[in-house]
Amino acid sequence: MAEGTPILEVRDLNVYYGHSHALQGVNLRIGGGILSVVGRNGMGKTTLCKAIMGLVPVRAGSIALAGQAIAGRTPAEIARMGVGYVPQGRRLWRSLTVDEHLQLVATKGGAWTPERIYSVFPRLAERRSNGGGQLSGGEQQMLAIGRALLLNPRLLVMDEPTEGLAPVIVNQVAEMLVRLGEEGDIDVLVIEQNIGVACSVADRVAIMINGKVDRVMEASVLAADRDLQQALLGVGRHAHDETPGPDAPRREAATPAESGPVRIYLSNPKLPTRWSVNVPVHVIERAARTVTTPAETPATAGRPMAPAATRGGTVYVCGTLDTKGAELRYMRDIVKAAGLRVAMVDLSTSGKPSGADTPPNVVAGHHPRGAAGVFTGDRGSAVAGMTLAFERWMQAQTDVAGLLAAGGSGGTALVAPAFRSLPVGVPKLVVSTVASGNTAQYVGASDITLMPSVADVQGLNTITRQVLANAANAVAGMVKARASAAPAADRPTVGLTMFGVTTTCVQAVVKELEADYDCLVFHATGTGGRAMEKLVASGMLGAVLDLTTTEICDMVAGGVFAADETRFDAMIASGQPYIGACGALDMVNFNAPETVPERYRDRLFYEHNPQITLMRTTPAENAEMGRFIGEKLNRMNGPVRFYLPEGGVSALDAPGQPFWDPAADRALFAALEETVRQTASRKLVRVPHNINDPAFAAEILRSFRSLHSRPQSPSKLSRRA
Repeated sequence: MAEGTPILEVRDLNVYYGHSHALQGVNLRIGGGILSVVGRNGMGKTTLCKAIMGLVPVRAGSIALAGQAIAGRTPAEIARMGVGYVPQGRRLWRSLTVDEHLQLVATKGGAWTPERIYSVFPRLAERRSNGGGQLSGGEQQMLAIGRALLLNPRLLVMDEPTEGLAPVIVNQVAEMLVRLGEEGDIDVLVIEQNIGVACSVADRVAIMINGKVDRVMEASVLAADRDLQQALLGVGRHAHDETPGPDAPRREAATPAESGPVRIYLSNPKLPTRWSVNVPVHVIERAARTVTTPAETPATAGRPMAPAATRGGTVYVCGTLDTKGAELRYMRDIVKAAGLRVAMVDLSTSGKPSGADTPPNVVAGHHPRGAAGVFTGDRGSAVAGMTLAFERWMQAQTDVAGLLAAGGSGGTALVAPAFRSLPVGVPKLVVSTVASGNTAQYVGASDITLMPSVADVQGLNTITRQVLANAANAVAGMVKARASAAPAADRPTVGLTMFGVTTTCVQAVVKELEADYDCLVFHATGTGGRAMEKLVASGMLGAVLDLTTTEICDMVAGGVFAADETRFDAMIASGQPYIGACGALDMVNFNAPETVPERYRDRLFYEHNPQITLMRTTPAENAEMGRFIGEKLNRMNGPVRFYLPEGGVSALDAPGQPFWDPAADRALFAALEETVRQTASRKLVRVPHNINDPAFAAEILRSFRSLHSRPQSPSKLSRRA
């Protein structure tokens, strides 16, 4: 391909269905990366995909792939030229297994192989023997994408890849698309109804109206302008209007949060079709209605505000005002009486008018599909939608001094993801009926404080008044203390992962660094790894020495200290240098011996203590771990040094020790070396020592100092002199 030649160029493309003019002079160009195409149903998006793939005849115009004309060629020819296609509806064979689908299209010598597909979509590996008709919608979509990638295309065309998928699967697909764009090996054309996904995966978005590309614009501009989304696409923040009608019940006395009218775009006055003429913007503007009733705030908002002790920050009191209004307002008033700026956030999904500073429709507008993704009419999907919308809304706030909420299991689950998304150190407290027992699903790796409600959070009484008052005063105290705290010592922070069997190595490294660095050691128990990544994502760690990646063992084999699929993702997103090692990748953790799954009864075990039983990993498990870690390392853009200790990966994996197994270690190292695309900045380093050998620690320190140059402290220099 000549320099400057676009991977895809469509010029004056016209397609007819009989006498119906489906595509009317479409012009489109992809110079590289990802381009999203959005538009309402019936605007010609799928027809555009089919025209590119040769599935519908082209009446006039041209389509070129890397400068080569493809219009008029057969779909098979176009595929062989380097175009992969993920059709709308997936189009799988019900009787073929997952593995048969992949093996059918796999090519030799390409970057994409079935094993790489399994590493990107681990769920497919679990279902490799299941037929296409036995898969969920999300699994089918993963398989359809994997099938297309196995052709090792230059251009990937995807028609509605997130249609009908659960939010968690939508996020996985979006993440995969972003990864493809970052790697730069494949360019992508995405047809997408989900505006949030379309804007998040691409830098530019093309909008189709009435069979034409109306405009191509920056994705960030479209994502931020909900009025424009409404005007052009009929979606946006006004999809669910909570403006009360004349018969709405009287609310608390309130004062306007803002003055002035609010423009409500009702989409095009006439529903467009393929054959209709584009509606001018001025017509859409004239059809918009003006609402003069602004959002309301509590009566106390009209009083002079006491000086905030938070350097301008706000304490947000969050919850469902339709069911917990009295309790939340009670806590709000206590926080306000403490002299802090406070705001109410209503997360109700009932559709009732709200007197909160931030009403439900404003929060719901941050859902990827706008408020329509929240106010669905189904309670379950509405709550799930509001949970996602609230998390995205919270991430957009820049003045958060503290967070306070109260509720039962549903209310706690509703606010928890948003609370977890904020940096460590920001006060976050939830009065909850589920504050005892296993709270990991709510707290995760964050510093959320859960306070038992004692009695149910249902009305104000002798018990709830005391508990809620304690919670409000606790948050007020934390916020004030944080605002007045002295600045932290001016030493860069470094995070290190450690397990009992890598303690010697980590302690040796810390001893050499602690004079110049604030060393934070995280116990690699699943939560520890997530906590470290949380701090990386919050920008609170200046460096990472991820020497103990053992949580991957438990993820692969079902142990009790498991990481999840997001392990390493914070380092990927940060772009900072990454130094890691195979620490303790020889063991899976279970609780007492009787808790070990029956399928593992013939394996090699070591009793760490009466509560923890260790199981030696096999070569097959090690190979799987190597591939998983390797794929993650490939996505890191900063310098990478990952160390392979040939003398053993833990204190138990050494000559004469119970877990010494050179064959298993070789399988791990080989999988890493086969998977990782090594470059000048991304390197695997074999070291002929055990991970706890002083020479290994010395190698880690040399690498660290080469990537993180910092003058040594005078005290340390004087000691060495």
